[in-house]
Amino acid sequence: MRFTYCPHCGSKLTKKEIGDEGLVPFCEPCNMPLFDMFSTCVICAVTNEFGEVALLKQTNLSATRYVCVSGFMKIGESAENSAIREIEEEIGQKVEELRFVRSYPYEKKEMLMLGFHAKVKKHDLVLSKEVDDAEWVPFSEALGKIREGSIAWQLVKEVISSVEK
Repeated sequence: MRFTYCPHCGSKLTKKEIGDEGLVPFCEPCNMPLFDMFSTCVICAVTNEFGEVALLKQTNLSATRYVCVSGFMKIGESAENSAIREIEEEIGQKVEELRFVRSYPYEKKEMLMLGFHAKVKKHDLVLSKEVDDAEWVPFSEALGKIREGSIAWQLVKEVISSVEK
């Protein structure tokens, strides 16, 4: 989100030089800089003990390609708790081990995606209303089902590489 008006008092913002940040939107009446904001989300490569990754289809994201479990963080929720919650909500899996992989800026949608590798014991996938389809996919086939270069593809590639070492 890029501010034009102050969300506190409604005044039109000006640009003000703020230290090393350069010109920043600034509210004169509130004497406050208003830095651009983004949504923080989690994205999870969920793997099981059989060398498979859970991949989902959500038609609001893609009608042809699979994606990973993902979702928005809630206020007051840690990234780890968000990842565990989203995995349980979207595919009904209980996380046994969770490891942060890395962050992925997603400028097109003004998001920061925090990537995790979640290990679970394989159970049938129980889908939420948000998920149209999901399946356990062998590592050897996973990258071919995800849009090449996407954040999900990058995360799954990194997780598979780390598991196969």
